[in-house]
Amino acid sequence: MSDNSANIYRRAFVGLTFLFFMWGFMTALNDILIPYLQDAFTLTHTKAMLIQFAFFTSYFIGSVIYFIISVYKGDPINKIGYKKGIIIGLIVSGIGALLFYPAAQFHMYGFFLSALFIMGLGFTLLQIAANPYVAILGSPDSASSRLNLAQGFNSLGTTVAPILGGYLVFIFFKGSTGADAVKVPYLVFALIFMIMAFAISKTPLPRFTNPDEVKPGFQALKYPQLVFGMIAIFMYVGGEVSIGSMLISYITLPEIAGINAAEASIYVSIYWGGQMIGRFLGAISLSDTNNLKKYISMPLISIAAYVIIGLTTSFASANIYLVFLILNLMGFFIGKSLPNRTLYIFAFINIIFLAIALSTTGEIALWTIIGIGLFNSIMWSNIFTLAISGLGKYTSQGSSLLVMMILGGALLPLIMGMIADGYGVHISFIVPVASYIYIAFYGIRGYKPKNIS
Repeated sequence: MSDNSANIYRRAFVGLTFLFFMWGFMTALNDILIPYLQDAFTLTHTKAMLIQFAFFTSYFIGSVIYFIISVYKGDPINKIGYKKGIIIGLIVSGIGALLFYPAAQFHMYGFFLSALFIMGLGFTLLQIAANPYVAILGSPDSASSRLNLAQGFNSLGTTVAPILGGYLVFIFFKGSTGADAVKVPYLVFALIFMIMAFAISKTPLPRFTNPDEVKPGFQALKYPQLVFGMIAIFMYVGGEVSIGSMLISYITLPEIAGINAAEASIYVSIYWGGQMIGRFLGAISLSDTNNLKKYISMPLISIAAYVIIGLTTSFASANIYLVFLILNLMGFFIGKSLPNRTLYIFAFINIIFLAIALSTTGEIALWTIIGIGLFNSIMWSNIFTLAISGLGKYTSQGSSLLVMMILGGALLPLIMGMIADGYGVHISFIVPVASYIYIAFYGIRGYKPKNIS
C-alpha cells in the first residue's frame, strides 16, 4: 500500500469514528428510556423491554429486507457503494429521532416504539455498510484491530450516554410532564444525524468495488464460519443488551445497592465504559504492533481508566474495578493476540462472573455484573471479523446476515423481562449465561472456516 493510499484510508477511518460514536450513544440511551418510560406509562418489566424489542427487531427486519434484495437483485452495497449506504442510514436514523417529539406530544407509548423502530432501521444500514467498510479499509491481518478501535469509539458513546442521558431525563428535564423530557434531546440528536449525513456526502471516502460478478442467491450461507457466527452475534448482542437493559432495576434492588435511578445510571456508564476500555485494549492487542509497545501501552490505558473512574466516582470504587482491569489485561496476554482465543477466554470469564452474581448480593454481585462490560468489549469485533473472513465477494451479504442477528437484542431482553416479572430481577440474570456458553464454543470451534469450491 502506498503512503498516499494509507493517508486516504486513515482520514476515512478517522471520519467514521464519529459515526460509530453516535450510534453507540443512541443505543445506550435505551437503557435510560426503559426506567423513564416505565415510570411515565406505569409499565411492567416485560412491557418496558418492548423498547429494546422494537429497536432491535428493526435490525432483523431491515437486514431481512436487505438480504432478500441481495438474493434476487444482487448486493445493494456493492452497487451503490458504502458511502451512499452510510448517508441513507443516517437520514433514516434522523427521521426516527425526530419522531420522538410527536410521540411525547401525544403521550403514546406505541408511538415511541415506532420511532425507535425507524431509528433502528437507519442503524441497520449503518451497521451493514460501516462494519465491513472498516474491516477492508487496510490490511486484512489488522481488520480485527481496526474494528476494535472503531468499536472503542462506539463504546465511548455508550459510556457518555447514560451519564448525559440520565442527567437530562432524570434531573434537568425532570419537571416536564408525562414523557416530555425526551423532546428536546431527541430533536438535537435528529439534527446531528442530518448534519453528519451532509458532512459525509462532502467527504471523499475510498470506494471499494469487487471485480467479480456477485450473483444473486444464498452463496454466503455456504460458509460455516458465517452461519455459526450469526448465532454468536445473536447471543452476544442479546446477552449484552439484556444486562444493560436490566441494570438500573438490578442496582436499585435493596439487596444489591438500594440507590435511586439517577445514581444507578453512573454504574450503567461504568458497565458500558468497560467496553470502551476493553475495545481500545483490543485494538492494541490484536494489532501488528510489537510486543514491547503492547506491554507498555496496554497497562497505561488501564491505569488511565482507573484514575478516571476514581475521579468521576470514588477511589474506593476504582480500587474494586482495578481487580477487573488487571484480570482483563491477563486475559488479553493469555489470548496472545488471537481473535478466537481471546473471544473464548473472555466468554468463560463472563460465565464465572454471572455465576458469582447469581449466588451473592451486595457489592460482590454489583461489581461482577459491572465487570462483564470489560470482557464484552472485543466480542462483537472478533465475532464479526472471524465470521466474514474468507467471504470475498459475499462479504456485504454476509454482513447483512450478521446484522440481522442483532435480533438477539430484541428477544433475550424480553425473555429476561418475563423472568424478572415472574421470579425477580436478580434471578433473571440467568439469561445471558447461555449467551456466553455459545460464544465460548464459537471461539473454540465454530469460527473455523472450510474451503468452499
